[in-house]
Formats: sequence, structure tokens, C-alpha cells
Amino acid sequence: MFYIYILKSVKNGKYYIGATNSIISRINYHNSGKVKSTKNSRPWTLMHIEKYDTLSEARKRESQIKKWKSRSAIEKLLALSSNG
Repeated sequence: MFYIYILKSVKNGKYYIGATNSIISRINYHNSGKVKSTKNSRPWTLMHIEKYDTLSEARKRESQIKKWKSRSAIEKLLALSSNG
């Protein structure tokens, strides 16, 4: 299984979208400061997960969400996932 995930910074409210095959270890990696693009916004909270059979499918979805470039679009997705 592969996953796309959305993290939210507790420090400044920013979102981060990524893909992985291991959610727990990836979040720990972000929160340990080992990811250059996220280390200054730690700690991170997991807000959303989607499962995919292949890495290719997960990367396509990750790319789709990143192209939105809109905080409100991401927050709509989060609201939908928490309601259903």
C-alpha cells in the first residue's frame, strides 16, 4: 500500500502534502527535523490520508492536490474527509 498524506504545522498552520509507503515513520521523519522543507515548521499533525495500490497512483494524487495551490481547496478536502 501507498499513501498520500496531508500534515498541518502546529507552529504556523501551514500544510504539507506528501506520499509514502509508511505513514508513521514518515511523520516521525518530518517531526525529527530530517526533512529540509518541513523542519522549521515542526511539530506536524496528520490531517488526512488516502490509500493507493501503487506509488504511481499516489504520486498522481499528490501532484493533483499540490497543483490546487489553495489553502481553501485543501481545507475543503479535509472537511469532506472528516464528515464522511
